[in-house]
Amino acid sequence: MTEERLVLSPDDTDATAQAMARALSSPLRLRVLRLCAFESRTNKELAELLGVNPGTMLHHVRTLVQTGFLAAQPERSGAQGAREIPYRATGLSWNTSMPEGSPVLVETFLQQIEGLPPGDLDATWLGLKLNAQHKAELQDRLSELVNEFKERGPDADGETYSLFTALHTDRNPPASR
Repeated sequence: MTEERLVLSPDDTDATAQAMARALSSPLRLRVLRLCAFESRTNKELAELLGVNPGTMLHHVRTLVQTGFLAAQPERSGAQGAREIPYRATGLSWNTSMPEGSPVLVETFLQQIEGLPPGDLDATWLGLKLNAQHKAELQDRLSELVNEFKERGPDADGETYSLFTALHTDRNPPASR
């Protein structure tokens, strides 16, 4: 069952919507959400995985918690018995659309694939010439397929993967006749 999509707009005057848009405007915060999608992680773990200062990471984690994209999990004891608070992504970002968020998503994607061995990235790029009806059909079918796999939930024995899709107007003009 697909939840209703939350659409954030650049001209939105609602303070909550503005805070949510700002929270999703950072590639680092989007990477935090991916790291916390399937398992809870502490501020320290996130800082180490992403190569940032724990204080900087705490700012980003708090921003995501305050906007509902990340939730604190029950406290646990760390290796030295220290109190740790792990965080888990809530899934809210999945149903949140940012019309001007594409550059952030592209930057996040580029950061995610940096240094991957060539065999670990399966990329396809092609040109299509579609009328409005067929473009809408393609978008709907892709959305349905991705939602179907998301709603299945994670496979207990699965590996983690990231999927990035982009459909955009092609800047290659048609040949004049």
